[in-house]
Amino acid sequence: MAKEAWPILIPIGICSAITLGLFWVYSQPGFGYLGGILAVGTGFVAAFFRDPNRVPPADGGAIVSAGDGRVVTVQSIKADPWLEGDGIQVSVFLSIFNVHINRIPVSGLVDAFEYRSGKFRLAFAHQASAENEQAVVRIQGSDFTIVVKQIAGFLARRIVCRLSKGDEVSIGQRFGLIKFGSRIDHLLPPTTSIKVKVGDQVKAGETIIGVV
Repeated sequence: MAKEAWPILIPIGICSAITLGLFWVYSQPGFGYLGGILAVGTGFVAAFFRDPNRVPPADGGAIVSAGDGRVVTVQSIKADPWLEGDGIQVSVFLSIFNVHINRIPVSGLVDAFEYRSGKFRLAFAHQASAENEQAVVRIQGSDFTIVVKQIAGFLARRIVCRLSKGDEVSIGQRFGLIKFGSRIDHLLPPTTSIKVKVGDQVKAGETIIGVV
């Protein structure tokens, strides 16, 4: 489980246990209803912050998804300032039911990082890529560069990114999360052979979205 879960999970869990204990002692329906709601909330938080193990592919040219979810965009992009040229954008929408731990798509060096404030449009909307609050990370691989954007959504108001410029990173490595629904944009080299299509379900750190 992600460490960010505990500041939320512990208070809810304690309140749930106390309220259900009061219901057991006093048999008041109100305590039972409230305890049940808090118990469901505890389970939801635990499920949202789950952190399963993932095994990245051994293929050196593979680019894996940075997030779990559904592919919502596969498109060419022109003159992107982060890629410093043309590329291909692959976007993944993370619903509240997906694992939200984000993972590194390729091994390399973080050579640029920026956090941008912005709006909180629905994360699957195309405008979210340009207008929503986001953390942008550029990774220089062995012979190509990619960009990963953690993008906040309508419910997601908290982006966690543990990377800094100059960090050495490995494919499949955990690097952050976005709380409660979000979007991940991958900006890839124009020569990338894309291995996913719109509607596909992907897993962070495992599903190959492209090969260079």
